[in-house]
Amino acid sequence: MTALVGTAMTGGYGGADILKGCTIAVEAGEIAVIVGPNGAGKSTAMKAMFGMLDLRAGTVLLNGDDISDLPPQQRVRRGMGFVPQTQNVFTSMTVEENLQMGGFIRGDDFSGTIEEIYRLFPVLREKRAQPAGELSGGQRQQVAVGRALMTQPKVLMLDEPTAGVSPIVMGELFDRIIDVAQTGIAILMVEQNAKQALQIADRGYVLVQGENRYTDSGAALLANPDVRRAFLGG
Repeated sequence: MTALVGTAMTGGYGGADILKGCTIAVEAGEIAVIVGPNGAGKSTAMKAMFGMLDLRAGTVLLNGDDISDLPPQQRVRRGMGFVPQTQNVFTSMTVEENLQMGGFIRGDDFSGTIEEIYRLFPVLREKRAQPAGELSGGQRQQVAVGRALMTQPKVLMLDEPTAGVSPIVMGELFDRIIDVAQTGIAILMVEQNAKQALQIADRGYVLVQGENRYTDSGAALLANPDVRRAFLGG
């Protein structure tokens, strides 16, 4: 079953529609990437699927259930995790306190989940007592992803996870994202680094002006000469 699908989504801010009937889907254990030019509606599509934008048309299904009318906090309780591009850590709190905050909706002992996150991101174990605001950009992103994983999501949504990091750190983050997907979690990611993101994507969506321009596997989109010429620099 498809873990998450937004079908024929239409909506925007104020009176203008940024999304114009676009459809995005991701299956369990799969990495789906949304790419496209600036202003194409990539982040808007993700926010609509997370409930941060009211749709004028279309539906959002999570594991087959219609969640179109649920607020974001209810979607989190249903199994969605979201990591925004900016302001995604509590800078004055330690790494471990940030992770503990991610477990606030759980009523069980989540110490085992923290250990799993430390295994996934070893540098966070080393810096567990350090304020998140003192970390590098790539390490902060690891904290943000780890905190989202504390809720044990079925779907993890990442908005520009490699923004502002070096190519080496980008590669490390993508490796960890692959590791997360291999646990069975569906990953939906918006990325400006389109070529690199499509290299790890099972499924890719190229949006232009709020509409699906191309939808295919990551490998097929990388091999498509029209996509390469228009969106990947040739």
